[in-house]
Amino acid sequence: MFEKLKQFRDLRNQAKTLQAALAQETVTVNRHGVSLTLDGNLKVTALTVDLAVTAQQLQINLAGLLNDAIGQAQRKAAQKMQQMGGLKGLGL
Repeated sequence: MFEKLKQFRDLRNQAKTLQAALAQETVTVNRHGVSLTLDGNLKVTALTVDLAVTAQQLQINLAGLLNDAIGQAQRKAAQKMQQMGGLKGLGL
C-alpha cells in the first residue's frame, strides 16, 4: 500500500514539473489584426486587437484564432511531454 502512495506522489510531482515547464512555453497566433498568445497550459496571456478591426470582424475571426492557438499549444505540450519522458506510471 505504501508503495502505491509513493508512486502516486512521484506521479503528482512529475505532473507538477511538467505543468511548470509548460507554463514557460508560449504560442502566438496573428490573423486579420488580432494577436493571441497562450501559454503551454492553455491560458491566454495576451490578446491584442488592432484599432482598425471592427467588432464584426473580431467576432468572425476570434474563434478560429483561438482554435489555431490551442492546437499549436497542444502540439507543443505533447512534444515537451515526450522530451521530459512523459508521465511514467500512466504509460504516457
